[in-house]
Amino acid sequence: MTALLYRWPKVAEFGRVVPKTKFYEHTSLGPTVKDRFVSDVRQITWAYKLAESTVNLQGSLEVPEIQVFQIRAKGDDVAEGVLAAIDKAVRTPIVFEISRGEGSDGTTRMVAAHKQISTGAPRLGPYFSTDWQPASGERVSLPTAIDLTSLYTALLQPLTPVASRVGDTVSEVVDRVTAVRSLQREVAALERKLRNERQLNRKIELRRRLKERQTALADLM
Repeated sequence: MTALLYRWPKVAEFGRVVPKTKFYEHTSLGPTVKDRFVSDVRQITWAYKLAESTVNLQGSLEVPEIQVFQIRAKGDDVAEGVLAAIDKAVRTPIVFEISRGEGSDGTTRMVAAHKQISTGAPRLGPYFSTDWQPASGERVSLPTAIDLTSLYTALLQPLTPVASRVGDTVSEVVDRVTAVRSLQREVAALERKLRNERQLNRKIELRRRLKERQTALADLM
């Protein structure tokens, strides 16, 4: 995972604390997720709004705006179910910053899922994250982008566990990550079978299949 935090534009600062109860009102939460809101979250701040009116980048139907939510954790982290509940309550894409600890011991990670906006509820891909890093550490400028869609792509790509390719869209990167995870499960299953197999001819066949999957995995990564 990448070590990366952005220096968000001052002109895009929103700075509104959002009560946790707001998310109970706008999305259907099970008791487990509600409990995690209580146990995991100290404060939620709608910190920045990246929009044409703030950063002078044109939006689209797919990415009309990008929101930055900063969440202070009560303990070591915030559950993905909490992030998904917030994502589902806010129709536009969100980049989260989760912070834990205090003062010089404080650390932060950036996490986001690819959000596809449609006529119904937004569709969420898997969540990707940076490593935890010092909250007071140096931040980098936003990636250069021609519009909000390309900015969203540039923000998410460094978080993913696959190398980016020229011209990749976020959807293509997410599809590749999904394929990588599927192949990783296959490789692990074949390795288990190979360890337990006693027949030589079956071992040869399993090694062949394992090598094929490992090669395909390396190509995707």
